[in-house]
Amino acid sequence: MEVGTIILAISLIIIMFGMGLSLVKADFLRILERPKAIIIGLINQIILLPLIAYALIVLFKVDAAIAIGIMILAACPGGPTSNLITHLAKGDIGLSVSLTAVNSLVTVFTIPFIVDFALKHFLDAGQVIELDKLKTILQVFAIVIIPVTIGMWINNLKPNFAKKMQRPVKIASAAVLFAVIIVLVLKQKEDLIPYLKQAGVIALVLNVITMLLGYLSAKMLKLNLSQSITIAIESGIQNGTMALAIALGILMNESFAIAPAVYSLIMFLTGGLVIGLGLRFTQGNS
Repeated sequence: MEVGTIILAISLIIIMFGMGLSLVKADFLRILERPKAIIIGLINQIILLPLIAYALIVLFKVDAAIAIGIMILAACPGGPTSNLITHLAKGDIGLSVSLTAVNSLVTVFTIPFIVDFALKHFLDAGQVIELDKLKTILQVFAIVIIPVTIGMWINNLKPNFAKKMQRPVKIASAAVLFAVIIVLVLKQKEDLIPYLKQAGVIALVLNVITMLLGYLSAKMLKLNLSQSITIAIESGIQNGTMALAIALGILMNESFAIAPAVYSLIMFLTGGLVIGLGLRFTQGNS
């Protein structure tokens, strides 16, 4: 799947470039203005999400390929899709954008260690893949930080152009993501049913638990409704394209990509449910 892998990497670069087009310096400085909300969100995303993913893997006793795929996904930051869902659900869009931006920076360094742990823990001794952490950091840096930086630079120089490009970039990136998922499903059709049974259940449970925990932790720590909705979304909506790029482009294993692909589909369905609930709750409190 070499051509598909290249297309996927280009798609991820475009997605991160598109995210950069919507970012300004204030999105990173917002952590100083509202540290409590940002810290709660980051704890849910960077610490609790991988821990919950690991606990569910142990509980459900899934195949090694599914386990590694779930851990890859849990290591990734929230995707730009979370910003759109937050907007539609009447959440705090400023908090959402800031969390996505900061989380994308932090996970450049955490992804290699979580993925390396998953490979060593879930593969048999003879199958273990040695992950070059420094190389992985540089690869993730190249497909995340550089395009985001270029996007922010263009937004600073040509804000009107950046605003016009945001929508087509999002549509194109979503189209490529679904195309890659379809190709992956077709190539893995022989093993698809058993993989789907395992990946579908654990992906749905992980998605629902992390969103609920994000919302409840925010409410318990006295954040307002829109902030709580935002943290719930940011906790459960992951950058599926990045997870697929890591599985296919860095690890070169299509089996590892099944769980992120399934999760990517599920999160759009649960995201739609959150939008409905968010609209209902915010209208009821207005």
